[in-house]
Amino acid sequence: MLVYSDADQNSLPVTYADDTFHFVGVTPKETYLSTRKIIHAAKETGCDGIHPGYGFLSEDASFAKACEEDGLTFVGPSSDSIEKLENKLTARKTIRDVGVPIIPGSDRPLKDDDDAVAIAQSIGFPVILKAVYGGGGRGMRIAKSAEEIRRFYRLTRMEAISSFGKSEMYIEKQLASPRHVEIQALAEKRGHVVVLGERECSIQRRHQKLLEEAPSIGITDILRSALSDAAKKGLEASGYTNAGTVEFLVDDAGKFYFLEVNKRVQVEHLVTELTTGIDIIEEQLSIAFDSHMNLSQNEVKVRGWAINCRINAEDPRNEFTPSPGKVIHYHAPAGPGIRVDSALYSGYVVPEYYDSLIVKLAAYGRNRKDAIRRMKGALNELEVIGIPTTIPLHQSIMTEKQFNDGEFSTTYLDILGPRLQKTLARLEENAAALAAANTAITMPLKNTWTHRSNWRRFALHMHRRGW
Repeated sequence: MLVYSDADQNSLPVTYADDTFHFVGVTPKETYLSTRKIIHAAKETGCDGIHPGYGFLSEDASFAKACEEDGLTFVGPSSDSIEKLENKLTARKTIRDVGVPIIPGSDRPLKDDDDAVAIAQSIGFPVILKAVYGGGGRGMRIAKSAEEIRRFYRLTRMEAISSFGKSEMYIEKQLASPRHVEIQALAEKRGHVVVLGERECSIQRRHQKLLEEAPSIGITDILRSALSDAAKKGLEASGYTNAGTVEFLVDDAGKFYFLEVNKRVQVEHLVTELTTGIDIIEEQLSIAFDSHMNLSQNEVKVRGWAINCRINAEDPRNEFTPSPGKVIHYHAPAGPGIRVDSALYSGYVVPEYYDSLIVKLAAYGRNRKDAIRRMKGALNELEVIGIPTTIPLHQSIMTEKQFNDGEFSTTYLDILGPRLQKTLARLEENAAALAAANTAITMPLKNTWTHRSNWRRFALHMHRRGW
């Protein structure tokens, strides 16, 4: 049974679901963040469990607790585990106590901006202001001076309240150009933890992931083993169950530091499924309802390489501004090694109320070079016309020498960004000029992103061929 809001009533999941339950409203607060409504829907329709998906209440301890109290199986960790780890300060202490390195920073919530400045001066700039209960790249700002801390403190606090309903913040040292590497794990209720390898998640914007791959090209076998052991220790210490991801930052010297635990299945789980052949959702359900996994650590074998591109309804030429609206034409790629997770179709209206992710495009190959080759072809074949998307950004990344050589970090887009802007501007100018010479254009140039104009279609054609 699938719950859905007014904004999602025309979505493919609603069309394909065997049973649905309608929530009146469009905003998250009145629909997907309403514990009362979701519990009522489950009991009304005779469900015995709830899978929370990727976001919204998937990491909310009070929601998991409500499920437990109403006799519903929450497909995820226990409310106690979530509560222990959703507070990032508590999570840092739990991880540190079992010998896993943590990033230097505060060990308590900040009192005010003066307190933040004092701590930042003790650990050294730059630092990151972070929401204690944050996640998904929200509630975070980098400060390079005391003046920036004072300027960002109130803004970050307001974002934390808006996104997570809690205002507590803390500070961490900002590492210089680290890699972001995470370990996917599954844990049974009796404490048995199995790791499914690592994922490389360094290509980000505003601390939000844009591209992931498995395995990571930037770590050695020794480091891989150390990261896996650290992840196991952390999850065992917190009494964790079900699927979870332990995230780390790795510096240039190969030293790693705990970042956080994602207490849910993640968007990028598909690259792990492609390289291991393990259905993570199936394992989640087995652990939740049968209290055991269907595999042991010896059965986990990582083969080949997989890359996932997050296609967002955002304009990469306008600081990734969200671009909800009508998709005039959609065409999904296909072929060996290609996986597309999406609810798009031609004529679908991307709503403005939720996350901007619209397509997860993954490519699997025998090795990294093969996976990149297949991803290039898939991106060239993928068509989303009517709204700006991050497709051109990913096409550019696939051709970049630094990316192909595996020489990147979390600051990679700071280098790529200016070059991408110039490339897209040139493409649009050339295409517009050619279209103007052959076809009367009656709409302003600034609006062409949202129309099925001849020059826009030609721009896509040109970009796919690297012109």
